[in-house]
Amino acid sequence: MSNIIAIVGRPNVGKSTLFNRLVKRREAIVDSVSGVTRDRHYGKSEWNGKEFSVIDTGGYVVGSDDIFEGEIRKQVQLAIDEADIILFVVDVEQGITPMDDEVAKILRQVKKPLFIAVNKVDNAMRDADAVEFYNLGLGDYHTISSINGSGTGDLLDAIVEKIPEEAEDVEVSELPRFAVVGRPNAGKSSFINALIGEDRNIVTNIAGTTRDSIDTKYNRFGFEFNLVDTAGIRKKSKVKEDLEFYSVMRAVRAIEHCDIAIVMVDASRGFEGQDEKIFWLAEKNRKGVVILVNKWDLVEKETNTMRDFEKKIRQTIAPFTDVPIIFTSVLTKQRIFKAIETAVEVHENRKRRIQTSKLNETMLEIMQQTPPPATKGKFIKIKYCMQLPTHTPQFAFFANLPQYIKDPYRRFVENQLREHYNFNGVPISIYFRQK
Repeated sequence: MSNIIAIVGRPNVGKSTLFNRLVKRREAIVDSVSGVTRDRHYGKSEWNGKEFSVIDTGGYVVGSDDIFEGEIRKQVQLAIDEADIILFVVDVEQGITPMDDEVAKILRQVKKPLFIAVNKVDNAMRDADAVEFYNLGLGDYHTISSINGSGTGDLLDAIVEKIPEEAEDVEVSELPRFAVVGRPNAGKSSFINALIGEDRNIVTNIAGTTRDSIDTKYNRFGFEFNLVDTAGIRKKSKVKEDLEFYSVMRAVRAIEHCDIAIVMVDASRGFEGQDEKIFWLAEKNRKGVVILVNKWDLVEKETNTMRDFEKKIRQTIAPFTDVPIIFTSVLTKQRIFKAIETAVEVHENRKRRIQTSKLNETMLEIMQQTPPPATKGKFIKIKYCMQLPTHTPQFAFFANLPQYIKDPYRRFVENQLREHYNFNGVPISIYFRQK
């Protein structure tokens, strides 16, 4: 179950600043000129152990002839429709403006959890001024300052109370979900149609034909799982239609809530920047990954064409290079069943549990032979390790001075784990802790 929070409000009230604070990255552009945010930014956040996605929308403007502001209004409305929780941001310095009233009119009709954040409250006098916002008729409010973060903790405490606890349990009981993701027109729907042997999904050579994420149950050759066909994800600057904005959000959501992401690449275009972003979105969400290079029949080949293409992809996705790459042609059905076999193997790898005694026997010997470099004259000794009881492979290594262990050694440990145990296609998390 996904949880999406949409930040809405009129221009220049501090929505993007709040978004950056929630996702802990300077992702959205912030400027004192209104209308800087024209499309929607997506980010992932976590509070009190609960994860959720955040959307930063453009400022809602009424009665403007500006073409961009007209588009912003449509986007805000789409974000409100798709989100699970709405966060309405207002500005204590300006008080209630006619545009705030217009946004409030829309929000009164929304039957979803709604929070009002009165921004720029950074002293006691402004705290008293915030009482005015009861006049919006939307109930209680939270006073915050996006710039310095005051009040945002209390606001997030209230928001995560609306996120259901049982969301994770619902997913575990279902069949594994394999999401076919990638840029528009890479052959995702054709791949699923070829697998199930019928034209279940509409296929045209027009990018953006698939608008929604469509589930198809696959139960053949001893495999049983849900295949999810998603809308193509492309650069925001290329996305023109409202429906496609909606589709991209659904595709992002499909990645967040799948077990395995089958990233489909168009061989005739190569592994481009947007393919890389889709790959890292899956990796960031700790999903198993299989890369399918489709339309391989259209590529002119020489002796080492496949090897060179694969090498280039692995250089691009480094350091997470332990990923299966399969060259397919959906049209001729070349290697499409190999792709599914590999996705099932990656799913098994993602569930792999290593017995603690065997893990210590293997890894402690390696780390005694190649210990972490001494720092400030102090020698680091790793005494014990274990796999944590989590849905994805995570390992804890207990040391006397974990704070001195640097990233190169962390990568060395990960490489040794991958060398001795099969985690092909699966991101691994490694933690060094005080023994």
